[in-house]
Amino acid sequence: MTPDETPRALTIAVLGATGMVGSRVMTEAAARGHRVVALSRKPVDRTARVTPVAVDATDPQALREALTGPVGTAPDAVVLAVRTLPVDRDFLVGTTRTVLDAAAGRGMRVLVVGGAGALRSPGDPARLVADDPAYVPAEWRPVAAAGLAQLDACRRHGHSDWVYLSPPALLEPGSRTGRYRRGSDTLLTAADGTSRISAEDLAVAVVDELERPGADSHITVAEQDGHAAG
Repeated sequence: MTPDETPRALTIAVLGATGMVGSRVMTEAAARGHRVVALSRKPVDRTARVTPVAVDATDPQALREALTGPVGTAPDAVVLAVRTLPVDRDFLVGTTRTVLDAAAGRGMRVLVVGGAGALRSPGDPARLVADDPAYVPAEWRPVAAAGLAQLDACRRHGHSDWVYLSPPALLEPGSRTGRYRRGSDTLLTAADGTSRISAEDLAVAVVDELERPGADSHITVAEQDGHAAG
């Protein structure tokens, strides 16, 4: 697909559709004319382009059926945007494997919204952000470790059509500028050393990646210098 071509309409399943990232991905995708299958424990409102599906992500069989059954039949892509507080590493890894299992052999691309800890530190490429106290204080290391385990689960799985999107160090609700910088496996920082993006612009990057997949399996994004997330 060339940059001037209009992307074809996709059916995109969003797991975690009521969360900070998932809800914005759902809104962004629907606004671009894609059909969204919104998967969450508490269903979202139905609209012309959004089909809510109630599913408990802790139930692997129910999740597989929601992704491949009558309502969620063969989506073109699945966005996995779930998190838990406190962090539950086993749930995160297990859910990721279940989604990849459902996608395998069905032509479904999986985009995992993961963690920044899996990126390389910009000041020390040999060190992961998860191990860099400049970005991850001690109290957040379990969260970073869960993200690393999630990426490892993707790499070990037989389904190869996946991409792991690491946000920058700071991800929070803000405004949609529609602009961002894209990188691969190294944390992106601004001139002042900050690393951030709004959840709205992260959603833009997610849908961009689904419409026009890149070659990298691990990517990151950050706001353009001069554009605040708030």
